[in-house]
Amino acid sequence: MSFDLFSYDVNPNHNYLPYDGTVNYYGIKMDRGEADRWFQYLLNEVAWKNDLAVMFGKRIETKRKVAWYAEKPLEYTYSKITKTAIIFTPELLELKTIAEQHTGETYNSCLLNLYHNGNEGMAYHSDGESDLKKNGTIASMSFGAERKFSFKHKLSGERIDLMLHHGSLLVMKDETQTHWQHRLPPTKKVDSPRINLTFRTVVR
Repeated sequence: MSFDLFSYDVNPNHNYLPYDGTVNYYGIKMDRGEADRWFQYLLNEVAWKNDLAVMFGKRIETKRKVAWYAEKPLEYTYSKITKTAIIFTPELLELKTIAEQHTGETYNSCLLNLYHNGNEGMAYHSDGESDLKKNGTIASMSFGAERKFSFKHKLSGERIDLMLHHGSLLVMKDETQTHWQHRLPPTKKVDSPRINLTFRTVVR
């Protein structure tokens, strides 16, 4: 099932998952000029590094780049790699405030991803690490290239596809991470970068 969320008015209270979780799309939350300025700031000022993961006992480095920021040097472990957070910049705190104001939630950390073009994506996974608040809210802000974002139910295999736009906000909450996986599929149709910020709550 697919939705083009730019073709009609967005209802932030609508749940795009049919069961076992909640995904709300708030749509584009800033004008094009503001979104362009944020994209340039993030692209040029964030401390990007190639991501690392351990697969089949081997340490690999991805083309996709990441950065991990938080209110204090919080540790976060995923793909068997532990990251220690860089302290939020004033600019990232401003984006965090925007996410909090729209979602009514609070966040203490942010994982940022830089995809240089459509060849780079993310395989199906869930953000259910023990470091994160159980059934906590994750607010996802997108800048740059518009990309498809897919959800797949872990048992039924049912799939939901959304298009995420420049300057937009998506929320995953409740039991979404328990029952659904999500991914950013590669595409040959996109040759420009996308930056994604996922504001989350680390509890330990």
